[in-house]
Amino acid sequence: MLYRTPLLDDADQWVLEDVERMRHDLRTHIRPQERWTKQLRRSLTARAIVGSNTIEGYAASIEDVEALMAGEAPLDASDATRRELEGYQRAMTYIQALSDAGGEFRYDLGLINGLHFMIQEHHGNKRPGRLRQGPVYVTSPDDPAVAAYTGPEYEMVPELMRELVHWLNEGDLDSPVHVRASMAHLNLVKIHPWADGNGRMSRALSTLVFSREALLPPEFSSIEEWLGRGQNTYGYYKVLEEVGGPVWSPDRDTRPWMKFCLRAHHLQAQQAKRRVDLLSRAWIALSEAAAADRLDERTVFALLPAFWESRVRRTVYQQDAELSNQQATRDIREMCRLGWLAPQGQARGRYYVAGPAMQPILEAVKQSTNRYVDPYGTSGP
Repeated sequence: MLYRTPLLDDADQWVLEDVERMRHDLRTHIRPQERWTKQLRRSLTARAIVGSNTIEGYAASIEDVEALMAGEAPLDASDATRRELEGYQRAMTYIQALSDAGGEFRYDLGLINGLHFMIQEHHGNKRPGRLRQGPVYVTSPDDPAVAAYTGPEYEMVPELMRELVHWLNEGDLDSPVHVRASMAHLNLVKIHPWADGNGRMSRALSTLVFSREALLPPEFSSIEEWLGRGQNTYGYYKVLEEVGGPVWSPDRDTRPWMKFCLRAHHLQAQQAKRRVDLLSRAWIALSEAAAADRLDERTVFALLPAFWESRVRRTVYQQDAELSNQQATRDIREMCRLGWLAPQGQARGRYYVAGPAMQPILEAVKQSTNRYVDPYGTSGP
């Protein structure tokens, strides 16, 4: 028996409808904007990877993850953190690819174990990709010496995973994707089927459910970035403890978990919609400004990340704009000469940030920092 999908009340239904409205708006805006949405999608994926790994204590910058995604060495992350990020990135890349797997796709234990192996391969002593053969505990965020949750006996795990796989393929198929993704997340994290990596795999499974929907790139629907932020992480642990109980208890009320997830999805959708609107206007403004300075429009592939305060690396710009090494170097040099970019660091550690010429664009385009609206009635963070 798994934790059961709760009945939604009127407030939940309204939140879901509003999230769907924002997702529809996003689909409308991103489809004709292929030039820059590739960069936004990479940034959102990097933010999800950072968020999910931060929850587990592996902190890294978004720029370091983006560098890894482009095949470059991170500037700041330690070797241990880099290995964690690389594993999670591999799993996320495959999850995103599965969005167009078509009718032949089925959830199965081999797929789920395979994703876990990608995430945990470097922890060979923890049986990556294989179900645990002993007890497992989740420590309290308030006191690491206290077990906040004890997973079901390992003898129960194979049957629980068979039940979860069956549900993923056949269960609650009429429920909205946000509901199914949230329940997949809850059940996997409570089964805790592996010796380690259960939290990240549960969040990755939620993203996979969205990927299979194939209506919007999954990185626009993932709440991993939101979960990785300070108080949100604490709230995440708290609601998992409240709903899941101290031991495997699938008869408990899952409504608080669903409301927590729906609120997170609404706030994440607000943020994604704001980013798309902001970057759409920024691309236009930067293209016009670059043309006025006799820069090719391709240079906006470097200017746009600098606009959103990301580090620009020559090799990443070269890939985004599909240039040769020499072309990318010349472009970067010219953007620095004109004050659009400013160099930082030395040699292989060199990167670029927004220069003084960017300031008028920042002031003209950046929208106000109005607070996000909490869908359940109070101001959000």
